[in-house]
Amino acid sequence: MSYAVKEIYATLQGEGANVGRAAVFLRFSGCNLWSGLEEDRAGAICNFCDTNFVGTDGVGGGQFKEAAELARTAHAIWDITHGSRFMPFIVATGGEPLLQLDVTLVAALHNEGFKIAVETNGTVTPPENIDWLCVSPKASASLMVQSGEELKLVYPQAAAVPEAFEDLDFEYFFLQPLDGHERDRNMTAARDYCLSHPKWRLSLQAHKLIGMP
Repeated sequence: MSYAVKEIYATLQGEGANVGRAAVFLRFSGCNLWSGLEEDRAGAICNFCDTNFVGTDGVGGGQFKEAAELARTAHAIWDITHGSRFMPFIVATGGEPLLQLDVTLVAALHNEGFKIAVETNGTVTPPENIDWLCVSPKASASLMVQSGEELKLVYPQAAAVPEAFEDLDFEYFFLQPLDGHERDRNMTAARDYCLSHPKWRLSLQAHKLIGMP
């Protein structure tokens, strides 16, 4: 299959358990919970997404006909920015990356030496051999993926309370304050919830604080 990619870029992971880690972000186009168009936001299953995942016009983006071509491109970006001394780390994200990330691409990325992390809304079953799976549940969306390394819940969501997920099979549980015009209020609410529910850890979008994509 071919792969529609919005952008590929080197950065530091800004969220969750791998915060601060050098990474290449591979952002796929498309999502199953929102078209990405502003005129459709109000009626979307997830209407608070702050990411542009429409099209293939971002830095490093494009249509890739083969998995090996995409994996080589990502590895070249890693080498240019981070160098070749350390194991490369890639974060597949979107949109919803599991609409496109398949066993062929997973194998191609591993062949290039990558450790593969995936950020998914949990509505699509992942392929085998992903190294780090981060699931971010969305209210009103069926959660198909109930185990992995990390569950990261954007908070608050009225129909997706933390108590509904705390018995799932994840190593880490994070609350991430919902960004937007009530960000400070949401930050306080997430902080206070983590203080009184130690199973949960606070995740901040550190890349926004330090001016990185």
